[in-house]
Amino acid sequence: MAADQIIAVMGGTGSQGGGVVDALLERGQFGVRVLTRNVQSDKSKALAERDVAAVEADLTRPETLEPAFAGAYGAFIVTNFWDPDTRSNETEQGMAAARAAKAAGVKHCVWSTLPNCREISGGKYEVVHFTGKAMVNTAVRDAGFEHYTFVEAPMYLQNLTGMMAPQPVEDGGTKKAWAIPMAADNRCMHVGDVHELGKLVARVFETPEQNGQGRYLSMAAGLYSWQDLIDELNRQGHDIVYNRVSAEAFDQFFPGAAELREMMEYFEEYTYFGPDREAKVAAANELVPGGFTSFADWARANMAP
Repeated sequence: MAADQIIAVMGGTGSQGGGVVDALLERGQFGVRVLTRNVQSDKSKALAERDVAAVEADLTRPETLEPAFAGAYGAFIVTNFWDPDTRSNETEQGMAAARAAKAAGVKHCVWSTLPNCREISGGKYEVVHFTGKAMVNTAVRDAGFEHYTFVEAPMYLQNLTGMMAPQPVEDGGTKKAWAIPMAADNRCMHVGDVHELGKLVARVFETPEQNGQGRYLSMAAGLYSWQDLIDELNRQGHDIVYNRVSAEAFDQFFPGAAELREMMEYFEEYTYFGPDREAKVAAANELVPGGFTSFADWARANMAP
């Protein structure tokens, strides 16, 4: 293993890929190339200061993918369901990226996937942004890579300060509330700092013989309920309450709410990572000594009262 071996990182200016770039650079075992739609963005230009090349690759234009992977030893591939250009054909884009990486000569493919909710629930739940990724798994497995690995990111803690942040209560002063269609005390959410997925991915690329034979690794800081999160935040000085709402009410909150509501219903029955969660989480924890940042520590740094 040498730093002149290149890892091509899709989404290297985003949440998952950015963490992969940082971890690879910190460990120094590989060179890094970022694949991005916009090589002229400020984030892309900033990579040059870190000796990271940014090359154009657009999932909506499959012909750009193979040249971007050319010469790389490994590839980290991720798709973004919430990108309007990806949502309707995420599975096809993931498959195209895997085929392009193989055609370019990539030896080790790491695919960022999620559980197949449709299969796990016997068709009860679809959860498109989970199942759409899982449907790429077979294409990765059958592509013929020398090594391939499936990693699963947790529920992003970053979402708790963004699209899923607690909202101010009317006439409630500093009080805020989470209005969620789930039981508050159901400990079913695997959460974590998505940036730390990079620590896991970097270790996977360093250990292909042990972890590159189709292994599934699920990164999580822990398994939590909404009440666990609220109790910890209130210990840190917040004033947050929980309001359970109906599925029908939640679906009207914002565009895409119905997708998240179905996801939460799946969580309540199967947890975030599904029936085989314990083995997948344990394997990831074993690979990353010291594990991942707890919710309590993350909240102190990122969710000031």
